[in-house]
Amino acid sequence: MAPARNARVLFNEIPSGYPIPGKTTVYDDSQTIDIDGVPLNGGFLIKVLILSIDPYLRGRMRDPSIKSYSIAYTIGAPLDNFGVGVVLRSESDELKVGDHVYGYYPFQEYVVYEDIAALRLARVLKNEEGLPWSVYVGVCGLPGHTAHHGWMEFAKPKQGDVVFVTTAKQAGCKVIASAGSDEKVTILKSIGTDVAFNYKKTIDVLMKEGPIDIYRDNVGGESLDAALEVAAWHARECGMISAYNNADDYAMKNLPLIFTKSLTLYDFTVMDFHHKYADQGG
Repeated sequence: MAPARNARVLFNEIPSGYPIPGKTTVYDDSQTIDIDGVPLNGGFLIKVLILSIDPYLRGRMRDPSIKSYSIAYTIGAPLDNFGVGVVLRSESDELKVGDHVYGYYPFQEYVVYEDIAALRLARVLKNEEGLPWSVYVGVCGLPGHTAHHGWMEFAKPKQGDVVFVTTAKQAGCKVIASAGSDEKVTILKSIGTDVAFNYKKTIDVLMKEGPIDIYRDNVGGESLDAALEVAAWHARECGMISAYNNADDYAMKNLPLIFTKSLTLYDFTVMDFHHKYADQGG
């Protein structure tokens, strides 16, 4: 068989605001791979099917001298993150041809590993339900884990609490949820959300439906400011993703309410609690 294309998405330069495709990252299809003949050295060859694009990746697009909880990307090297791949060839006792594997991959079409440990948190996906593989990098992947672990650790819901989130219904609580389009609002209503609305109307809706006891969202900016304004005494809140790109010019006005309302704001990364919930499918 002729060599196959092994295209990659490379980190090209550190952005000062929002990443720009073709500038911050570049597509490179100059590399090829001999799928049938590339040496495996006791390992396995995987075709990458889908990758997760998560907000924390923006923080990795920085100068490596700046320390953080995540490793900085290397200019000229592929991006990497969690995703799903399928085993095309294997000399390993750990994986067989046809296995679909959740793990940590470079942003390229094919990759050879000598050991499954290099995939980080790898697991073979049975997918007996026949779900789209995208589910495993969404609600069953890092974003879903973040929502679940944060809720379990910090929300501390009580029967009748009023919760402001952007996506979900929690049994026993009144849920207020915002979304970015009328279509998404309709979906939220269809799954039982008590109050669903376009986020452009955030403060008006919260003033009517609050005060809120729990703000479970990671957006930050204007949404967080509104949540602080309408928070009940001793409310629990989190959310700051909008500041990741250094492009959110919204000036927070209600931060002093953290003290005057005795609010609690939580900060965590999903990996803080991964091992605690791994046995529960998290």
